[in-house]
Order: sequence, then C-alpha cells, then structure tokens
Amino acid sequence: MNTKADREEERVLELLDAVGKRSDVSQRHLASNMGIALGLANSYLKRCIRKGFIKISDAPANRYLYYLTPKGFAEKSRLTAKYLSTSFAFYRQAGDSCVGILSQCEIHGWRRILLYGVSDLAEIASLRAQERDVQIIGIVDPHTELNRFAGVVVWHSLSQAEPFDVCVLTELNTPLLSHERLLKEVEKGRVLVPDILRLE
Repeated sequence: MNTKADREEERVLELLDAVGKRSDVSQRHLASNMGIALGLANSYLKRCIRKGFIKISDAPANRYLYYLTPKGFAEKSRLTAKYLSTSFAFYRQAGDSCVGILSQCEIHGWRRILLYGVSDLAEIASLRAQERDVQIIGIVDPHTELNRFAGVVVWHSLSQAEPFDVCVLTELNTPLLSHERLLKEVEKGRVLVPDILRLE
C-alpha cells in the first residue's frame, strides 16, 4: 500500500512540482501546500538541494529563489511517471478486489452493504456497486468530519448506521487496527475484507 518510502517520494514530488511552478515560493508556502510542518518542509528542501535537484540563490529582502536543476527536472519526471503507474495499478487492483467482494455479497444474498472507512477504496466500491444488485447504504468512519462521501451518508460510529447485511472494510491508513476494532462490534461472518488490503 502506501509505504513510508512512497510518502517520502510523494512529498519530494510535491516540493519539486511547487518549485518548478514558482521559483520565489517561500518555505512557509511549501509547508502549507504539502500539509506538513515548516521544519519538515525545510528538511525536504535541504535534502533536495544536497541531492542536486534544486539550486538556491539570494533575492532582495532576505529571500531566496529556488530553481529546479536538470537533475531536478529528471527526478520530477521519474517520480511523476512512478506515481501515475502505481495509481493506475492501485485503481485496477482495487476495482477487481471490489468486484470480488460484491459478487460474494450477491451470492449470499447480502444486499445492504455498509463500508467501514472513507477512502479511495470506499469510492471505488461505491462505483462498482452501481453495476451490481447490491446497495451501499453508507460509510462508517470515526476519523472523518465528512457527512457524505461518494454519494452516500457517512456515520461516525456503527451505532448510528442503518441496518446492514454485511460490512466491508475500506479503511486504507490503518486497516489492521480498523479490522480489529470492527470485529469487536460486528460478528466475524458479517465483516468482509477486500484482498487488496492483504490482511490475511
């Protein structure tokens, strides 16, 4: 799934992309754009300068200008291609995994499906469900502030959810912990895990 190394590369790509678009970008703007602390953005910037991806020069008013080097452009292209390749692979695998789960639901006569976890996987499951004789009644996610996602209602606890036949785990950040939490509230036979999550 999304390993620490993948997240590191995504952040480097975001930084290279931001510098490529605007050389007078501030470190504060970079941090805000990347959704990370200022100190962490500074650390990534220094690492990219050390690796020769970014060149720095002084500008008036104690500011700096950042430029992508040819090596930086090459790295940005490499990371972009890798990101697109893994994204397409994920969507294809997730789609196949959801079709397998939804087929299993149809075979067992489970029509009312609850998803557990707002994520790309939940969105894919919702889209794939439209092609089948099942209904996604909603999503439970205690960690989101959203009230709707992928065209369905979002509840913040299982006690709020409407009656369901089966619950499908779609949480991507900590699926193992979410699975354990789910099994404390729903009997094992009514919890399905898409094979893309590789919990077994």
